[in-house]
Amino acid sequence: MRLRDRVGIDAAAQARVAWGMELVLLGILVVGIWDRNTGIIVNTAVGLAVTQLVPLLERDYDIPMDPALTLWITGAVFLHAVGVIGVPGSPRNLYASVWWYDHVTHALSASVVAAAGYATARAIDLHTEEVRLPPRFMFVFILLVTLAFGVLWEVIEFVIGEIAATVGGGAILTQYGLGDSMLDLVFDSLGAVVVAVWGTAYLTDVAGALADRLAEDPDDRGSEG
Repeated sequence: MRLRDRVGIDAAAQARVAWGMELVLLGILVVGIWDRNTGIIVNTAVGLAVTQLVPLLERDYDIPMDPALTLWITGAVFLHAVGVIGVPGSPRNLYASVWWYDHVTHALSASVVAAAGYATARAIDLHTEEVRLPPRFMFVFILLVTLAFGVLWEVIEFVIGEIAATVGGGAILTQYGLGDSMLDLVFDSLGAVVVAVWGTAYLTDVAGALADRLAEDPDDRGSEG
């Protein structure tokens, strides 16, 4: 069963919601440019770039992006970008104003990273008989990949924050201390566990398509152009 059938989202509804999110992101980007807010510009621009990876993978690499998977990815970058906007009437953004917002975005973003890690590893497993990844190992692999990415993200947040404090300008990424970083990693782990336990069954099509791409003859791939 495909993920769209499980959650009851047809292709048309998914397209409308995803396009709506992208339009909101575009509007936020325009506001950021108007206000010369570096944080909003960078976060929304990156978010919009990520949303364009979905049609790119489907169109150019024949990776089947289930509508709900597309909504999953778009929703993750959308919530992150919206989080950098100040709450109306308050100088603080959603990350600073709503205590649970950062936890939700970390768990959702981590689940996307976990899904990408699983699909890639599973594709390699399917592609070659020399590699065998048992389900228990895959669970640990997904968790470790997600945690590694989470640690890298926290380092990036710290470095960018220090650079912004040194050279001035709007904050692009904000870190709220060691305790917050540790809690972020806890929710990163939660997102990874959700994918490892329930999400892998819905990533079969993606992993299979990636395995098919790996199995293609490079000469045949070049002759397609």
